[in-house]
Amino acid sequence: MDLVGACRAFVSVSEYGSFTVGAAAAGMSQPVASRRVAALEERFGEPLFERTSRRAVLTPFGRDMLPTARQLVQAADVLLHEAEAVKRKPWRLAVPGICTTAGLARLVAEARGLGVTLDLRVAAPARRAELIHTQHVRAALLTVVPDDAAWSVPLGLAGAVDPGVRRVYLETLRVGRASSGPARRVWIQPEDDVPHIRDPLTRLRDAVGLRPAQLVTATDLTTAVAEALRTHDVLLCSPAQAAELGLHWRPVGELATLTRGYALVSAEGSPQHIEARLGGAIARCLGAETRRVPT
Repeated sequence: MDLVGACRAFVSVSEYGSFTVGAAAAGMSQPVASRRVAALEERFGEPLFERTSRRAVLTPFGRDMLPTARQLVQAADVLLHEAEAVKRKPWRLAVPGICTTAGLARLVAEARGLGVTLDLRVAAPARRAELIHTQHVRAALLTVVPDDAAWSVPLGLAGAVDPGVRRVYLETLRVGRASSGPARRVWIQPEDDVPHIRDPLTRLRDAVGLRPAQLVTATDLTTAVAEALRTHDVLLCSPAQAAELGLHWRPVGELATLTRGYALVSAEGSPQHIEARLGGAIARCLGAETRRVPT
């Protein structure tokens, strides 16, 4: 038995003294209201109304039960109102700074279409982890190693000039003894200043004989892009970023599987319900090529 629905019919009929009018006021048909009140009377083992051809009059038992039934209906209404308010409450999400304004706008728009209101916080990797730890956001897209990633973004090297090759090998940036020009640098943007990306590049730099200063971590993306545009330097980035910035992207020859990995972490338990609804939109925002289906 729908106890709340039955009490709603009971309260409404008692207020109007009529099954027909009370049912209409409660948003149900007269037969439904009659069945619900009858079920309630059967459950209680006592009649709630004395029925006549014109009126429905409360019995003494019905008068005694009415205040509690009214409280139950009011509590149910408050609960439903709160549920709607919670669904409309913005879902504060920390996202990487590599997402474009257009990409973030599409993510927000797609989420709205699915009944989720997003409140985005753009932050660097360490700051995103801090925001989720302090619960200043409900969830965050954290940088993780590829094996733990729900979304993977391939990384390569991009420059202002088309290299004319399918892959760019770091060893080709080595400064020869006869070279008189400045050494070409590889710029790492803040989003990729994490051990599982920075450390393999550092080891490769040393293995192929590049100078330490040829691998540079930028303070911000704008600075790194500016250097790539004005010199022969290259930027470590994704294909989507390179296309947006007007740069020519190629995979790193010696590190063909170099990727950014992302996972959605929630401060409120498992984020699978959000990942299931917004996984595709998040992938498009990140420029991810693959997405792991959560288990």
